[in-house]
Order: sequence, then structure tokens, then C-alpha cells
Amino acid sequence: MSFNVMLQQLAGGMLVSIEIFFITLLFSLPLGLLICFGRMSRNKVIRTIVSGYISIMRGTPLMLQLMVVYFGPYFIFGIRISMGYSLIAVFIAFAINYAAYFAEIYRGGIESMPVGQYEAAKILGYNKVQTFFRIILPQVIKRILPSITNEVITLVKDTSLAFVVAVAEMFTIAKQIASAQTTMMPFVIAAIFYYVFNLIVAVVMQKVEKSMNYYR
Repeated sequence: MSFNVMLQQLAGGMLVSIEIFFITLLFSLPLGLLICFGRMSRNKVIRTIVSGYISIMRGTPLMLQLMVVYFGPYFIFGIRISMGYSLIAVFIAFAINYAAYFAEIYRGGIESMPVGQYEAAKILGYNKVQTFFRIILPQVIKRILPSITNEVITLVKDTSLAFVVAVAEMFTIAKQIASAQTTMMPFVIAAIFYYVFNLIVAVVMQKVEKSMNYYR
């Protein structure tokens, strides 16, 4: 296999990895905020259910969760799994897993805000929703960006777990080529891809963090 052909095949896997990355963020970030509200709810039933969900998501391997989401419909409900469901299962498993982590990051940021912020907003005539989205949330985002960045970087590397449900992302294709050609080159290329991808993520998040310095 020529080097160009190898690159083309790895590029196809790279696109799948990037797709998993962006779809996961698209759904897990807002879902995490919603779960955070449930975690902080005054309703004991809601708070208990959400706390249990977060505990399960954080306490079990993402690989296991992928398998449950993928095989669950068949073994639990008897629903036949189509070939196209594997990628959807990856999106679902990744989104609900990372949403749990983001929820706890949001909660930590929200609970770190001084009570005076809420009192000042109330004096200015803001209701609870306006206070949260106009005053509290922008400051929370600034505080939690380093933690969010760490999770996003982890997500880049976790995309390689999609092989569990037969999704041919970057690392899976690299393994297939390396096995067939008995060469380490595909792993070297994959390593470079993951490093560069994470470097870009770190740089972008650092710029976002600097752009929010006015909240200090």
C-alpha cells in the first residue's frame, strides 16, 4: 500500500473522529446544563434521580456504556439493530456520558458564585432567569473554561473508543492498516493527528479564555 493511499484511508477515519467530537459537544454541553439544573433542584425526587444518573455515568467505563446503548435495544426490547445504528449509538453514548461530567463542572461553577451577585441583580430588578443568563452564566463560563478544556481534550482521545461498536474512526483504521501491512506508520500518523487536534483545541480554548478576561 502506497503512502498516499494510506493517508486517504486514515483521512476518512479522521473525518469520522471529528464528526463524533463535534456532535458530542453540540449535544452534551447544553444537556449538561439541563442536568445541572436537575442536580441542583429543590425537588428531592428530581435531585435524587439526576444524582444517580451522574453517578452511573461517571462511575462506569464509557466503553461499557457504548455497548449498552448499542446492544441494549436488541437484548432489552428485542429491536433489531440496523447497520447504520452503530454511529448513532456512539453519538448517544458519548453525549450522555460527557453531559454528566459537564453538569458537575457547571454545578461547581454556579455554586462558587458569591450570593451578593444574586442580591445585587434582585435590587436592579432582574428576575431569576435574567439573573442567571445575563449575570451568573457568563461569569461561570469564565471560571469553568479550564475544566471544560480538559474534558474536551479527553473527548478527542475518547473518540477512539468507537471501535467497540464497529465504527471505523481514525484509530480503528490505523490498527487495520498496521495489521495488514505490518508497519507502525499508521499509528504514527494517528498519533500526530490526535496531538495536532488537541493542540488546536487547547489554543482555541485559550483564546476564548483570554477574550473573557473582562469578567475579572
